[in-house]
Amino acid sequence: MLDRLLLSTFRNHRETALEGTAQFNLLVGENGAGKTNVLEAISLLAPGRGLRRAQLADMPAQDGSGGFAVSAALMLPDGDPVRLGTGCVAERPGRRLVQVNGAEAPATRLAEWLSIGWLTPAMDRLFAESAGGRRRFLDRMVLALRPDHAGNAARLEASLRERNRLLGDERAPDPRWLDAIEAQIVEAGAPVASARADLVSQLDAVLAALPDSPFARPALAYAPGGPLEPAALTAALRESRHRDRAAQRTLTGPHRDELLVTMVGKGAGKEAGKGQPAAECSTGEQKAMLIAITLAHSQLLETQGETRPRLLLLDEVAAHLDPVRRGALFDRLRAGSAQVWLTGTEMAPFEAIAGEAAVWEVRGGVVVRR
Repeated sequence: MLDRLLLSTFRNHRETALEGTAQFNLLVGENGAGKTNVLEAISLLAPGRGLRRAQLADMPAQDGSGGFAVSAALMLPDGDPVRLGTGCVAERPGRRLVQVNGAEAPATRLAEWLSIGWLTPAMDRLFAESAGGRRRFLDRMVLALRPDHAGNAARLEASLRERNRLLGDERAPDPRWLDAIEAQIVEAGAPVASARADLVSQLDAVLAALPDSPFARPALAYAPGGPLEPAALTAALRESRHRDRAAQRTLTGPHRDELLVTMVGKGAGKEAGKGQPAAECSTGEQKAMLIAITLAHSQLLETQGETRPRLLLLDEVAAHLDPVRRGALFDRLRAGSAQVWLTGTEMAPFEAIAGEAAVWEVRGGVVVRR
């Protein structure tokens, strides 16, 4: 469990400390008060760019020194505390710093200590927008089960950048150099694709066992962007060099994977749907499916023997649910072991959990415990 959180010159938070956390943690305040900034700070305790995917240079407070810091005390199941920290300094605004118990570490090491997932209003159209967003969503869920996924994904991205650079050169690239780069793509990409495929299969099985209500029930499928078997992916990359050079980018591989989502149950007691693609469903149905996937993922983690502390960040989720779905959401979250952080503009949607939650009021970047 995340026990103590400190934000220093982060966004509109000059100096913020949150202590005395619980399973449910509520941040209540007007729009623009800084609630989502707290969730973003927590999300930076995982590998990657956080829930807003912002640049580091955009995170320091405007009236600060040009750097920022986020730190937290993490209580492990055996009772031993771990101190995690991240941030940047004004002298090197584009370089992210990470510390574990005071010692510098790569950002990928954060996944060894925490499993973090989130839902934000910006994700409501996830199924109707680019495949890249769905891949990132899928990768975050994989990372919750496999801490090594962050390293594999980072190596895959770096190798793809290098191959694309060679393909875009005016001179024909040395085939031997391409062989070496493509070997790196396969070495990192094969486990990335395999992990994604495994997770989608497991998640779909969990979803298939759920009732059609109160949340819409989606079905998931994995569409690989290239061969899954390493030897076949190696051959595909070699054969596509001429086409890729014309396009000046790599057109085959795990970076082209797609998560396919269809609605097979409409929820709220309605008749089952007929496999309608999520992108063609209403915004409300898409949000309901997104919540259903998130809850199914949490249930999957419960059955996989996950020992790392788990956090779930839910930004403005409860306010858009009717009382039946809201109650079902809280019941499902209460039954799990994840620590949950929620935001809202008022307490009314959270009355069912108000007595068991830690509650903070947020005003202009100042956080006060109720």
